[in-house]
Formats: sequence, structure tokens, C-alpha cells
Amino acid sequence: METLEQLRDRLLARFPGAEISLVTNPGAAAQHSLALDLSHAREIATFLRDDAALKLDYCSNVTGIDWPEKEIVETTKTTVPDPAGGPPKVVEQKTKKIQPGFLEVVYHLYSMALKHGPVILRLRTANRTDGITVPSLTPVWRSGEFQEREVFDLFGVVFEGHPDLRRI
Repeated sequence: METLEQLRDRLLARFPGAEISLVTNPGAAAQHSLALDLSHAREIATFLRDDAALKLDYCSNVTGIDWPEKEIVETTKTTVPDPAGGPPKVVEQKTKKIQPGFLEVVYHLYSMALKHGPVILRLRTANRTDGITVPSLTPVWRSGEFQEREVFDLFGVVFEGHPDLRRI
């Protein structure tokens, strides 16, 4: 099977308007993933299932993650000449910005036919309050139906196109 970077590049070539980014995992498992933009997610999922080289025909796990907003501090260093003629001084400037929170749905995909995987997909909501709709991938992988319902019930993510979206 191709690397995740190669898969991302192939998907970008196949879906030119799509936004697909590699999300690295610094943990011991190092299971990296692909974050998909919501407007192309179902098309990409269908391609991943139907492509002869991938045949990702089984979705083993769907889960939700709540990422709260966080403060990011960026430090920039500039060199300023010393007016007294001494060595230049390094001045640090710290800038704080708030990264808004969001909800994320994570799918673990395998190929039963070709015996490889996982390929991990991530769908992110716009925020944690009113922009919480993502496309359902249940029409592509039926095994995600109950697990998407669970994410809906626990996190409030609304799955557009889900065949039976209701509380558990």
C-alpha cells in the first residue's frame, strides 16, 4: 500500500478542489491521518472504498473528539543594532492568539479484500456550537451507522445524510 503522503497527493490530483491535509501523530503509535474538507468528504470516501489499489471496504471505528479553544503563543526574534555601537541585541516579541475549538470525527478504515490498513480520516466541524454539521459516511460504509449515532448523542455532531440519526 502507498504511504499516506502518496495517498494524499493522489487524492489531490483526483479531486483538484479538495482540501486534504496530513495530520501527524507524535505519539508512540504514530498513526498519521488525513483531514478532509467537508464538501468533498463523501466523494473521497467513495473513491477510497472503490479504488482497485485501496479497496478500503471496512470502517472499523468512528469516534468523536472535542477540541476546546486554546491559546497559542508565537515568539519572534529580531536582531536590533545597538545604538552605542556594541554587539546587536536580540529582541523577542511574543504574540498570543486564540485557536477556536472544534469537534472532530475520526474514521479508521481497512481493506478486508487486500488485508491492509488502517487509513484514518478526520472530519472537523467549523466550531463547537452552531457549525457542527459534517457529512455522514454511513452511505459509504454501513458499519459507521451506529457509531455516528453515538458521536451525535455524545458530542452533538450532526451527520448530514445519515439514514437514521437519532439519540441512542
